[in-house]
Amino acid sequence: MVGRGPTVRRRRLAGELRRLRERSEMTIEATAERLGWSTAKVSRIETARTGINAPDLTAMLDLYGADEDRRMALHALARAARKRGWWDAYADSTPSDYATYIELEAEAASLRSFDPLIINGLLQTEDYAREIIRAALMALSPPAEIQRRVEVRTTRQLLLAQEDSPLTLWTIISEAALQQQVGGPEVMAAQYAKLVEQAERGNVIVQVLPSVKGAHPATAGQFAVMEFREPYDPQVVYVESMTSSLYVESEVEIYRYTLAFDHLRAMALDPDESKALILSMAKRSW
Repeated sequence: MVGRGPTVRRRRLAGELRRLRERSEMTIEATAERLGWSTAKVSRIETARTGINAPDLTAMLDLYGADEDRRMALHALARAARKRGWWDAYADSTPSDYATYIELEAEAASLRSFDPLIINGLLQTEDYAREIIRAALMALSPPAEIQRRVEVRTTRQLLLAQEDSPLTLWTIISEAALQQQVGGPEVMAAQYAKLVEQAERGNVIVQVLPSVKGAHPATAGQFAVMEFREPYDPQVVYVESMTSSLYVESEVEIYRYTLAFDHLRAMALDPDESKALILSMAKRSW
């Protein structure tokens, strides 16, 4: 696990550079010696823990004997990795870990999440999101910052509605999260209605994990598994805590999370049963 995950484009660039080195039959140590760098620098670039500037990229491509087409493509990828996203306009109210997550989410093809405490941010109403954000900040931030964070959350939701390759979301929500009265009955009634509405989308699956199911493989808490469109972009698991975020990139650990998700979806109500339960909760709220 690492404290802050690299961006998708940087990960892609890192993977290409690693493959070029391996095809050249060079070790990290040999590469570092030829370039006059430390082995740590080469390793950080290849694992996407750090970015790479244009002169250093040129030096690596020269060493590996990359052809002109590959050089142009990788320099373009490096420039794209340095581009700013829409979320940078909210930098004053968006922690760096959260900004990294937003970029990963924006590049993802699908997201499978287990949400045991609150409804997934991609499916929240503005009022629900505002109450959740206000509570999480514990009165440590002014109303203007809370509103900016709400705007970020609602902007993220556009991923589900975009015409070209919308994000596929599969969320398993615990029954306890749905029963929690965030903002009162009216807020929850609107939230239930939005959940049902979004679940009608072809790219959104909502399942509810009943409380009576008891212990399950993800008692440690919330997580999200992200898959990307390019076959050489490996999956990433995002795990959030109160004060920090972790990105799991080890194949073995990712497999454990995907296995846990498979167990959860088998234990949860199917999508139709889940919608029926949410509708019944909405009626009780009114």
